[in-house]
Amino acid sequence: QVQLVESGGGLVQPGGSLRLSCVVSENIFRIDALGWYRQAPGEERNLVAAITRDGSTNYADSVKGRFTISRSIAKNTVYLQMNSLKYEDTAVYYCNSQSWDGTYWGQGTQVTVSS
Repeated sequence: QVQLVESGGGLVQPGGSLRLSCVVSENIFRIDALGWYRQAPGEERNLVAAITRDGSTNYADSVKGRFTISRSIAKNTVYLQMNSLKYEDTAVYYCNSQSWDGTYWGQGTQVTVSS
């Protein structure tokens, strides 16, 4: 079973930046894809960004050019750098892993964009 532990959320003003981290309990090369999802109150959980084993990335249209997903093989960690944050980026952000043995979620970290 893969365990995912997120950190880095918080309160930030519009236009500000945050970096989320997700520590993965096993070698991330054994995982097909790692991603970040977010869920705002009353809304569905949606994909924000994902990175596959070979390093390919994809992003939701709403965050392209502002968010960057990356990983550290040595630290078994996936990151989400969020720049130019907007009010509508406010949500709980979840780390996700998908591999042959299933799909796993972290506990989530709150990101609030407010002045």
